[in-house]
Amino acid sequence: MNRTVNVALGARSYDIVIGSDLLTGAGAHLQAVLKRPRTVIVTDEHVAATHLETVQASCRAGGIDSAAIVLPPGEGTKCFAELEKLCAALVDRQVGRDDMIVALGGGVIGDLAGFAASILRRGVDFIQVPTTLLSQVDSSVGGKTAINVPQGKNLIGAFHQPRLVLADVATLETLPKREVLAGYAEVVKYGLLGDPGFFEWLEVNGKSVIEGDRHARIEAVARSCEAKARIVAADERESGERALLNLGHTFGHALEAEAGFDGTLLHGEGVAIGMMQAFELSVRLGLCPGQDAERVRRHFESVGLPVRPADRGLDGVPADRLMDHMAQDKKVRDGRLTFIMVRRIGEAFVTRDIAANAVHDYLSGKVA
Repeated sequence: MNRTVNVALGARSYDIVIGSDLLTGAGAHLQAVLKRPRTVIVTDEHVAATHLETVQASCRAGGIDSAAIVLPPGEGTKCFAELEKLCAALVDRQVGRDDMIVALGGGVIGDLAGFAASILRRGVDFIQVPTTLLSQVDSSVGGKTAINVPQGKNLIGAFHQPRLVLADVATLETLPKREVLAGYAEVVKYGLLGDPGFFEWLEVNGKSVIEGDRHARIEAVARSCEAKARIVAADERESGERALLNLGHTFGHALEAEAGFDGTLLHGEGVAIGMMQAFELSVRLGLCPGQDAERVRRHFESVGLPVRPADRGLDGVPADRLMDHMAQDKKVRDGRLTFIMVRRIGEAFVTRDIAANAVHDYLSGKVA
């Protein structure tokens, strides 16, 4: 049974359709939003080998002409060089403002294709067809598009909302368990930042989500998207409440930058460690009860998520290095870092009042 979540943004509102085997009927969904029966599918080599023909066959069945641009896989593709190549390929195919780009893949493809769509001819429509758990519950929803630079993650980008999101949980069955776990971290995030009941549900059903139960996966993706849609509708460009979605990301992005985006640390793994660090620092500062942090730790460890940098070989990174990475974070305002701290499970808050020396001492392992 499909679930539909609407992202309410006035004239730019769109649906997130969540279900099983949606790719086989993708053409029918595309017909509803296309201005003309033509699209260009942007994907990567791994996803193309598994899902591209299914999507193109569905397009053919619906009378839609589709071309494909296949990019290298991996986080390294989110860079200026690949963005330039992609834009050139789209121009070569004469993609115009009445055409549609389909981003078929995980967060890397969604971010890169979405950013290309935002700048091509000053804005071309695009559709997100996320094929990883992380992209289905996070990066495909909300219109954030970006590439990485050596100084940090997602520092060059634009807000550009998709016209439609198709989240087919059947695609998750082709993923390595490590990638499913990385996506699951973003699922847990929604419980930790604002829905303690959802976190309780995950404590009971999280292993079913990870192990492939389609009904559990549809429920987890739908509840995650509902939470994100509410926040995005209230604060599209992250001037306030939307920053809550960055729970764990300031710490996690610093670790990703230190790892060099080379696959040592997946984004969701960085977020899991970062959320654990946000809880630990909140406990250290007297903001959150210690038993809540322990409950989060137990759940992460029970499903196999990392909870400390050493779990991914990133122990011993100097605190100064991590603080330098954080200084490049997009959430810096007037030279001050914005942190997402927690009062308890299900109650996160945004603050710029955390002293830098307190963060440095925590990262250095100094006893409070």
